[in-house]
Amino acid sequence: MLDTTAAELAAAELLRQHTARQPFAGLASPWALADPADAYRVQDAYVARLLGVRNTTLRGYKIALTTPAMREMVGFHDSVSGRLLADQIVPSGHVLAARDYVRLIVEFEIAFEMARDLPASAQPWTGTSILAHVACAYPAIEIADDRCADYATLNRAILTLAADNAWNQGLALGAPVRGLGYDMLRDVVGIALLDGHEVGRGSGRDVLGHPLDALAWLANHVQDRGLSLRRGDIVTTGSLVKSQFPHPGAQIRFVLPDFGEVSLSVA
Repeated sequence: MLDTTAAELAAAELLRQHTARQPFAGLASPWALADPADAYRVQDAYVARLLGVRNTTLRGYKIALTTPAMREMVGFHDSVSGRLLADQIVPSGHVLAARDYVRLIVEFEIAFEMARDLPASAQPWTGTSILAHVACAYPAIEIADDRCADYATLNRAILTLAADNAWNQGLALGAPVRGLGYDMLRDVVGIALLDGHEVGRGSGRDVLGHPLDALAWLANHVQDRGLSLRRGDIVTTGSLVKSQFPHPGAQIRFVLPDFGEVSLSVA
């Protein structure tokens, strides 16, 4: 188990690696992570450093590895969480600069905004019980940087991925969708397009069975860590299809018929 000092040193090492644009690799001794508690302890310290460097605030959470496609891609069969930073949430149509990332990846998601502070619960949250606390949903594209990770061996570095804020580098949001229905969110279909060509599609049921079940997973996860979801928090619930690696000049769209769409472009 890492103590506070060791976690701070590990966080400093992650920040150094990002600044140096080093390829992603699992943290080794003396920063080796023994268990998820270590990973999230380092993540907290790392995110605190990012807030200071970027002069920004927290805006919510991301959930990674919620669909079979993503779990197969990385070779790990549980979910992890990260934090969203306010200055990295952008509107649909935003232009990314490829040079700002070691290797840019994008993911195609459904995000939620919390309507109120989520109270502590003696019973685990479920998709049905948490719906009343949701203000709206968004079609979303997550922006991430895998720093040229080796996916063949990534399952051995999942704890470092969690410590590294689950690779999050931002989130693009389409127009809010209100009047949410449980069945509608389960059955919604999302189509990912690069340069006008379909590169994957999935449905809400691919995300831990239901996007609201993913949101409930996060609510229980953060409560176990002594935290809680707050009014206005944005939570993005995991990619419906495999991550994509857009090239400079790429046009990226995520279309959810009868729900909405969101787009990005890469310069």
